[in-house]
Amino acid sequence: MKRSANAVWKGSLKEGGGTFGVQSGAIENQKYDFRTRFENAPGTNPEELIAAAHATCFSMAVTAQLGERGITPESVETACAVTFENLTLTKSALTTTVRAKGADKSKVEAAADAAKAGCPISKVLKLDISLELNVVT
Repeated sequence: MKRSANAVWKGSLKEGGGTFGVQSGAIENQKYDFRTRFENAPGTNPEELIAAAHATCFSMAVTAQLGERGITPESVETACAVTFENLTLTKSALTTTVRAKGADKSKVEAAADAAKAGCPISKVLKLDISLELNVVT
C-alpha cells in the first residue's frame, strides 16, 4: 500500500505560499504559508497535520489492541499536541479517552501501552511520546 500527497510552493519563504492535497481527494488545494506555520495565523501547517495523523493512527491502534483483548469500545477519542521547538519536532502528547462499558481497566491500559509502541505513526516519529489515558467503563 502506498499513500501520497503533493505540495506546491511559490515565492519567497515569508511572502510566498503554497497549496497541498492528498491522493484520495479528501484534502485539495489547502493553503499554507509562513504565517500559518510560525505565527499562528488561521490555516494549517505540517505540524498540525502530523498531530492529526498521530491522533487518528493511535485511536485505530488502541481499538485494534482492545479487540485482541476481547474488548469492543464504544469510542476511542484521541487529541494530540505536537511540540515544535528550534525547527525540530520534540514531543507528541496524546490524550486518549476510551469508553468501553464493563471493560477491565488494566486490559485497556495494556492495550493503550501496546498501541503507543506499535502505532505506525508512533514508530516513525523520533521524539518523546507521552500518553494521558482516561478509561470510562
